[in-house]
Amino acid sequence: MITLDDIEDMTCLTRDEIAAVAEHEGLPALNAATLGDYLMHQHKGPQHVQQMICEDIRSALHADNLDHARELYAVLHHFITDHPEAQHGAEG
Repeated sequence: MITLDDIEDMTCLTRDEIAAVAEHEGLPALNAATLGDYLMHQHKGPQHVQQMICEDIRSALHADNLDHARELYAVLHHFITDHPEAQHGAEG
């Protein structure tokens, strides 16, 4: 039987990145994993995932949840490092 861990391992996203997509879209982790992986293979999809994480950071800041904003910033930093094509203005 395929588990959630197996599915998450098959994507090009980390579990924290999947969690950010889940938070942004209000989805369970399984759905967020498949959506995130799908987006990562679409034209400008990585930029869309990056935008989701940035919007999550903004929401955390507006809610005065600085700890969560810091956690999401770390996720964003790792995401951009692993996927430089996600930066706005990147060719793709």
